Amino acid sequence: MKKSPPQTLWRWICVRILTLAIVTVIAVAGIMFLRFALQNLWIIHHMPPEMRQEFLTLRAHPQTNLPRFHEIVDERWGVRYSDPSVGAADWLMVIILIFIITPFVAFTVLRNARPLALQFSHLKKTADRVSEGQFGSAATIVKSAPAELLHFAHDFNRMSQQLALYDRELRASHVALAHELRSPLTAAIGRLQGLLDGVFQPEPQQMEMIMKQLRHMSRLIDELHLLSLADAGQLKLDLHEINPGELARERVAWVRPQAEASGMIISVAADSTLTCRADPFRLGQVFSVLIENALRYGKPAGQLQIIARAVPGGCSIEFRDDGPGVAPEFLPEMFERFTRGESSRARHSGGSGLGLSIARAICAAHGGRISAKLPKEGGLSLAIFLPDVSPAPF
Repeated sequence: MKKSPPQTLWRWICVRILTLAIVTVIAVAGIMFLRFALQNLWIIHHMPPEMRQEFLTLRAHPQTNLPRFHEIVDERWGVRYSDPSVGAADWLMVIILIFIITPFVAFTVLRNARPLALQFSHLKKTADRVSEGQFGSAATIVKSAPAELLHFAHDFNRMSQQLALYDRELRASHVALAHELRSPLTAAIGRLQGLLDGVFQPEPQQMEMIMKQLRHMSRLIDELHLLSLADAGQLKLDLHEINPGELARERVAWVRPQAEASGMIISVAADSTLTCRADPFRLGQVFSVLIENALRYGKPAGQLQIIARAVPGGCSIEFRDDGPGVAPEFLPEMFERFTRGESSRARHSGGSGLGLSIARAICAAHGGRISAKLPKEGGLSLAIFLPDVSPAPF
């Protein structure tokens, strides 16, 4: 049996109010009709046969003998039967019915309003907990509440869960950031202290080691600044029509010495007519991150294939290597900040754990996305999708 969707708030209120009003009117009218019907049947049944026959005839044609008709009515129903005053039996009956039905109406109104009040109560209590810092608290869903209120409750719960996620990520980022900055800072301070104490000679080699740690901190700060801009929606893009294949070849040329040193072969396959609208500098950053990621984690003397092609709704640039890949359970986490599949190896090779996070942020700023999968033949595949966005008209 198909379950009907929740009603809108307007319909939810209207249906209940109209139903209650109609039922109340029908109940009052029905009781009044039943009272008169039973009274008439009882009185007519207890009339003498001759009078009953005479009354039925006169009721069908009262104008034939109107005084006799009223005489029978006054005798059997009472002289106050047609009294128009407020004290008449009809009015008293209406008043009695109002007193009887009013508690029923009040109970029905309160009962029907309970889902509305209960859902608001749950939301209020949950909002109090969230305001106290208990992120992730969820309001109980009242199934019989109106559709808008149900959507609001579901959205509120998702918001609370998202706040809990952001809070966890923020705390984890703070811890990871302190750790990442402490390592090069401690190394630089230790080296400088050694120079001051005369443990090391002030040679260019020593200065270069200190400068290397300072460059590492500077790069880390720049990357965090970029992510902060992206999170705030302030990452500015200078969009142009570009050929992603040509941009990939340009970035490959930059890392060719490292690729030759590791023995990795990098190939680029792209249609010369393929274009997409993107910021070449920012998209080039993404390409560099993915190429360096393959050099860092790929198989020694392995291969990296960069394939750019048109797909429905935009273009796709895939980076596929033949390295060891990652554990399947690591795929959902690999784009998070300071996340590494092999922490010690990544830190030793200069990785900050922010590269893939930056790649995801830049792709999102373009309105696209980046995803990862493990091909059946092995290795790791990272695919960028950029939507086909036409330039805004002037």
